[in-house]
Amino acid sequence: MTDKKSPSAPSSHSPEARVLSEALPYMRRHAGKTFVIKYGGHAMGDDSIARQFAEDVVLLKYVGINPVVVHGGGPQIGQMLERLKIKSEFVDGLRVTDKATVEIVEMVLAGSINKQIVAAVQQAGGMAVGLSGKDGNLIQARRMQHRSRQTDSNIEKVLDLGFVGEPTQINTQILDMLAKSSIIPVIAPIGFGDDGETYNINADTVAGAVAAALKAERLLLLTDIKGVLDKDGRLVADMPASHFRGLISDGTIKGGMIPKVETCLDAVDKGVAAAVILDGRVEHSLLLELFTEKGVGTLIRRG
Repeated sequence: MTDKKSPSAPSSHSPEARVLSEALPYMRRHAGKTFVIKYGGHAMGDDSIARQFAEDVVLLKYVGINPVVVHGGGPQIGQMLERLKIKSEFVDGLRVTDKATVEIVEMVLAGSINKQIVAAVQQAGGMAVGLSGKDGNLIQARRMQHRSRQTDSNIEKVLDLGFVGEPTQINTQILDMLAKSSIIPVIAPIGFGDDGETYNINADTVAGAVAAALKAERLLLLTDIKGVLDKDGRLVADMPASHFRGLISDGTIKGGMIPKVETCLDAVDKGVAAAVILDGRVEHSLLLELFTEKGVGTLIRRG
């Protein structure tokens, strides 16, 4: 007959208990705070990760955090346009959106994708409602003037991308009401103009604007890479906003990561406590980022 360990003996076989113990202070710290989460990329196309994302969002709501989800859907839009034989052109990574295209964009974003995410959250035990920027006058927008520099002549041109927009005002009234309830808002990045026209808006941009309007505790951008990498390819875990501007200037941050970092910097400048860029393909990346000491992404904070 083996002796039981004394109550004071340290346990070496309870990692679950240690994880919960580590998470508790962060749950207390974040309770009652608003977290805006941009969800997109490959995570949306993987059923297993999509299910885990929904479970994580429901858990955040259960522990007293107010999650607000903003989703993208570029690949799904491209697939639908291809099926309907509608040609789509890109300029500097931005989809040129004519009247026919914006109708498909709205159908896919505010329709099928939005309702899939709502259904996933509800299957995970939560309650969600799908919104587009047209609902409750949520996202007022204007046509985006895109400036493109020609590499051969170094001349900057202003290009018309059609119904591609940028937010001018976020009406938080409906989100403030939902924050007091058990309902999780899921927002499609569609905005409306002064004359009622529909605009397709980058999901990162919408998430940043919503986070700023709500003065959120966190803006979290789920991406397809680990986060911001230094010149040696190592993850930059935590740094003041001013340092990230330097990394853009010296070329360390480049390509598609620049607009993501600039979105985070703008949100922090406008009152968001901190922004995080993290890999949405990692299992339960939201929980690992928010409820562990080291996190798993790049945190951009004021300063």
